[in-house]
Amino acid sequence: MPQPEFRDDPRPATTVIDISPEERERERALRDRFAQFWSTASGTPREVYDAFIGASPLADGVSFDAVDADGVRGWWVSPAQAGPRQAILFLHGGGYGLGSAKAYRGFVSQIVSRTGIPALVIDYPLAPEATLPAAPTAALAAWRWLVARGFGRIAVVGDSAGGGLTLVTLAQLTRLAQGTAPVAGVVFSPWADLAFTGASMTDRSIEDPLISHDYLRDSARNYLGTAAASDPLASPLFGDLRGLPPLLIQVGTDERLLDDSLHYADRAARAGVPVTLEVWQGMHHVFQLDVAHLDSSRAALDRAARFLRDAFHSA
Repeated sequence: MPQPEFRDDPRPATTVIDISPEERERERALRDRFAQFWSTASGTPREVYDAFIGASPLADGVSFDAVDADGVRGWWVSPAQAGPRQAILFLHGGGYGLGSAKAYRGFVSQIVSRTGIPALVIDYPLAPEATLPAAPTAALAAWRWLVARGFGRIAVVGDSAGGGLTLVTLAQLTRLAQGTAPVAGVVFSPWADLAFTGASMTDRSIEDPLISHDYLRDSARNYLGTAAASDPLASPLFGDLRGLPPLLIQVGTDERLLDDSLHYADRAARAGVPVTLEVWQGMHHVFQLDVAHLDSSRAALDRAARFLRDAFHSA
């Protein structure tokens, strides 16, 4: 398996965030809600996933407009007042086979309301109907769409598979080395390693309430097509990480993708990338979605918004 070359650089700036006993009780109650939802939900897998994600509430003071132009489809999520020429490109999760821009509007609105920066959340081609490199191609097209409309400062944000796609997109933009460069990247529990080299994938002490090892295996097979799992377009962990913009990675300790975040942060830091890693104790996969139930979700998004605002201010 190809390995990038690194120089001896410091480890990522890592913060381990514990939660209160009261928050742990709320987390346990939320997991019971998850179990009830998944046991009673009806419809196709995509309909069920969208219903789950769509439960993230719409933030006040945010508007939503459908986008379908020049090959880019999705939703424009905008605050009442936005700074000029600033935008977020949001890439959604769902194992590359589930998820939609419409379902993610609530979650993205939570980011937009905290940053005051509008976001384009896109629909990219899903597996198994589309395989690699369809999703990275769509992400680059959305980036160019934003640039063509005068947005000169853009950050890329994503969760889970969309977090992995965010890291792929940032690397592609860095390698292009022309035109507008991304100001920052923020990823929530990114799927960075479709080769499954992390021990957390099969660690029995981890009780991930949302995604299983088998689900991820099936999703990877559907998405890869004829590509190798170690292809950097699929697994950004194995790409050239030099020159990436500042990154914030947030991950919970109770999830299969824990090592994806830890390993990517370590390799990126050794490649000279400014990386901030936050490890949230006892939290599940993409817990940031659950702003209606958890203090930790709201606090994590507040921290992500502060990171983004600082990055845009410094750009």
